[in-house]
Amino acid sequence: MNSEPDTKAKSRMGRLPPWLKRPLPVGEAYLRTDSILHRLGLETICENANCPNRGECWQRGTATVLILGNVCTRNCGFCSVAPGTPSPVDPTEPARIAEMVRQLKLKYLVITSVNRDDLPDGGAGHFRDCVAAVRRDCRDTKFELLTPDFRNCQSEAIAILRDVLPFVFAHNVETVPRLYPAARAGGDYGQSLQLLRQAKETCADTQTKSSIMLGLGETEQEVAQVLKDLRRVGCDRITIGQYLKPAKNALDVVEYVSPAKFALWQQQARSLGFSWIFSSPFARSSYFAERRSI
Repeated sequence: MNSEPDTKAKSRMGRLPPWLKRPLPVGEAYLRTDSILHRLGLETICENANCPNRGECWQRGTATVLILGNVCTRNCGFCSVAPGTPSPVDPTEPARIAEMVRQLKLKYLVITSVNRDDLPDGGAGHFRDCVAAVRRDCRDTKFELLTPDFRNCQSEAIAILRDVLPFVFAHNVETVPRLYPAARAGGDYGQSLQLLRQAKETCADTQTKSSIMLGLGETEQEVAQVLKDLRRVGCDRITIGQYLKPAKNALDVVEYVSPAKFALWQQQARSLGFSWIFSSPFARSSYFAERRSI
């Protein structure tokens, strides 16, 4: 693959290229999803991360719930979730999520969370409780858990989550290791790989998944190495998407990567043996996660 910057795509960072423009969310289904989520008092990563796919996903009657509050114990440069001191864990949240699944008739639910470095188990027990609560009422619902890195408690967290298998275990490395100090302060690339390795080794039949953003200043050689590293720890699924600045104080976009380049990354990921690949400008970890293949 050509390692030179995609100069045609870069143009001016202040103006989105045509392939990154989307209509505003409208429609009865969107409004119904919005109403259910807010009536039940649930947080979503769709809103807190200013996801560009929110309109489409909510129109399809699906959303990715954000558990353990909307305040994160870290302050990553790529993210718009508020940093600070989180509130205590809300024991009513699992039941409210179960009610959301029932009302939206969801067959596939992605659950994610803020980092909760203040909790001894990193929030793993609450993930478990949310899955268990949904299963009591909606036994056919399938799950994808998009977890934080469970810093300092990875083995304990995975042991807790084993109680509610099966699910897809997802953890995002987000970017290349060189950019971690700016993009993912508090995170550790090796630790993230170790979490994915432990999940695969502990739960051999579980599909593991990760995601990387392009456009933060990474090189093609660095991205290729990340893909190889993920396969080396047994990661089965990969999402590759365009970084878009979600808030005024977030990191700037360095490059808008063309759809053609994303297609090339899809081919490379397939050649490395990933079983599920979504490589596209709007690809996000939970976007169309329910599909068998993209």
